[in-house]
Formats: sequence, C-alpha cells, structure tokens
Amino acid sequence: MMDCAPAATDSGFAASAAGWTFNGTLTFADAAAVFGASRGLALPQSGIVDLAGLAHADSSALAVMVALKRRAHAEGAKLSFASIPPGIHALAHVYGIEELLAG
Repeated sequence: MMDCAPAATDSGFAASAAGWTFNGTLTFADAAAVFGASRGLALPQSGIVDLAGLAHADSSALAVMVALKRRAHAEGAKLSFASIPPGIHALAHVYGIEELLAG
C-alpha cells in the first residue's frame, strides 16, 4: 500500500516586500504540503512569485502554480511568476497552459 500522507518538507514560499520567493523542491512528494502552507500567506502585493530557488520540480509544480493563479483571481489580485525554470516552461507547453502562467 502506498503512503499518501504529505511529506515533511523544507521547501516553500517566503514573503517579502518584493513578493514571494520559492526555495526547495516542488514535486508530487511535497506539493500538497507546500500549497497548504502557502494558504497562510497573504498574496504578494507586488503580484510576483520568484521561482529562482526552485531546485527540482515535476508536473506538480504546475498544479501549484495554477492553483495560486486561481486563488489570486478569486481574491481579485494579479499574480505572475518570475524565473520559471525551462523544464516547467516545457511542461506548460506540453499541457497547453503557457497562457495561464503568463503575467
């Protein structure tokens, strides 16, 4: 039987005056925990989420990014991603959702 409990993670978003930054991994193993923790942060006033610290990601990263965009839309805010790794851009292209990740 597969254990589906959220993995313990040091990965996540940090808020600053410049926006949010992400550090760590964003994969199936930690995406639920990372997204859950992000709910405790007010959306960045700058509207920018910098992914320069994203060390490793899979398609779960896209799911988190889309969920954050939906949250921003629901809260009447704009949200854009900076420093998106090339692998995430490629996955977004394959899934046909590049427009969702654009500013």
